[in-house]
Amino acid sequence: MTVSAEAYLAVVTETMARVAAGQREGVGRAADLIAEALRADGVVHAFGTGHSEALAMEIAGRAGGLVPTNRIALRDLVLYGGEPADVLGPKLERDPAVAHRLYELAPVRPQDVFVLASNSGVNGAMVEFASLVKDRGHVLVAITSAEHSGRMTSRHPSGRKLADFADVVLDNGAPYGDATLPLPDGGAVGAVSSITAALLAQQLVAEVVARLLAAGERPPVYLSANITGGDEHNAELEARYAGRIRRGA
Repeated sequence: MTVSAEAYLAVVTETMARVAAGQREGVGRAADLIAEALRADGVVHAFGTGHSEALAMEIAGRAGGLVPTNRIALRDLVLYGGEPADVLGPKLERDPAVAHRLYELAPVRPQDVFVLASNSGVNGAMVEFASLVKDRGHVLVAITSAEHSGRMTSRHPSGRKLADFADVVLDNGAPYGDATLPLPDGGAVGAVSSITAALLAQQLVAEVVARLLAAGERPPVYLSANITGGDEHNAELEARYAGRIRRGA
């Protein structure tokens, strides 16, 4: 396989089609659970570390997305928890203890639902967070790579992985190592997990909205803040969830 923009486009196109078809049923089941939570005045909390944080940004606080959504990030330890900035680092996602502090800092209510993203699904903070979410009785939707996670050993003391705790697991279709175009001397370029996770996130939102519309309800959906009337529309909807949704930095 050659390394080129065209080759990458071909791989991405094939992978997206495979994910869309293969995860259709799972997306529907996840949408059922989220729609039910929203009807119970729940909020969707989205959490990802590393590049999987992009998934949380797809779910929480963007144009065309659901308003009752909250983004959780490792930097919440600094923004809301008073920790010094130097606590943040590439190895922080491997520390299980971080999960408890993040959950404590989040504005969580019992009826809320969680969407967690991790390509590998094995790092300590994410696995512990998933365990904690289920211990507290929340619905959990996980987005991960079945291939990558299946070839990894868990970094959590329990030996378990993100997918082990989820009510619904959505496979992002990424290969082991994420990158798709092999190089002659080893390694590869062209990661796909961010693109396919974004696809799943947007499909999930669309299916949740479809269920609300079918029930005759008005979906609480953001307008772009960069169009006329967007700020006013969004502020009115956000006021219903005051203190429960955060956008962070």
